[in-house]
Amino acid sequence: MTKFLIAGLGSIGRRHLRNLIALGENDIVLLRSHRSTMPEEELAGFTVESDLSEALKRHRPAAVIVANPTALHLDIAIPAAEAGCSILLEKPISSSLDRLDLLQSAVSCTGAKVLVGFQLRFHPCLTRARQLISGGRLGRLLSANVHFSEYLPAWHPWEDYRQGYAARADLGGGVLLTQCHSLDYLPWLVGKVESVWGFLAKLSDLDLDVEDTAEIGVRFAEGSVGSLHIDYAQQPPSHRVEISGIRGGLVCDLHAGTTRLYDVARKEWEEYGLPPSWERNVMFLEEMKHFLAVVKGDTDPACTLDDGIRVMQIISAVQVSNSSGRMVSLKS
Repeated sequence: MTKFLIAGLGSIGRRHLRNLIALGENDIVLLRSHRSTMPEEELAGFTVESDLSEALKRHRPAAVIVANPTALHLDIAIPAAEAGCSILLEKPISSSLDRLDLLQSAVSCTGAKVLVGFQLRFHPCLTRARQLISGGRLGRLLSANVHFSEYLPAWHPWEDYRQGYAARADLGGGVLLTQCHSLDYLPWLVGKVESVWGFLAKLSDLDLDVEDTAEIGVRFAEGSVGSLHIDYAQQPPSHRVEISGIRGGLVCDLHAGTTRLYDVARKEWEEYGLPPSWERNVMFLEEMKHFLAVVKGDTDPACTLDDGIRVMQIISAVQVSNSSGRMVSLKS
């Protein structure tokens, strides 16, 4: 049985713990700071460590799940990669571009495999959209737009939202970093981002020291353009993706669970729903199944470290654009 080490036992760390157990994996060590605001009962019976070096040396885990606050990710990921562990690294992979070269060097040296935790790649609406686009149903792509809004205080009702990492600059919070899913899946669907502009602002009445709203424009390498609105101040939540091409248009409503395709030639809509009995945790389960296959050497990560670094480069470009008032090129 594979030995796992989970670093960070907040909401996402505990979800990964429960899903590992559901998939029959029980050889799990917990690396804890003991700062979680969640109940302790479900963690009873597991071996707990507080020092990463000792945990890696004593237990020699084959896999490490990095689920602590964003600003602390690399403190776990770099030593885990140096130890040759397979890593499920939660998104975003860090709070800045600093030290990513050290993680890359460690991975290159030991051959550690890294899966970045953008679980929306396992959402049926987006996987269907990717299939339709790659199958040529939209033809040459023209534009892509995302509206992704949630309300931060509703995320974790059991805790004061002001204390969570998403609301705190010192832990790598802010909507641009915390809700960067679309900066991963939009290039996954449409293609490489070539240049960006961005506005960041704290517009709501929420008690935050980070931005709660991001407005981003992108130009893709193959010529199409796009825009993204991201916030965690809106009620009710909304998550829509619209992509247009010369042969059709695509609308994904991730809250409603629908993917709709408009066929220009037939002037008709096709609609695809979620699989029967699908619920939100299914995509996390699928992500974990994939990670288990990565750990066993049966497949390569679907979302690689390079993918995660590319998202960080886009985030950095948005930040530069916001402060400078100019478009930023990502050509390399």
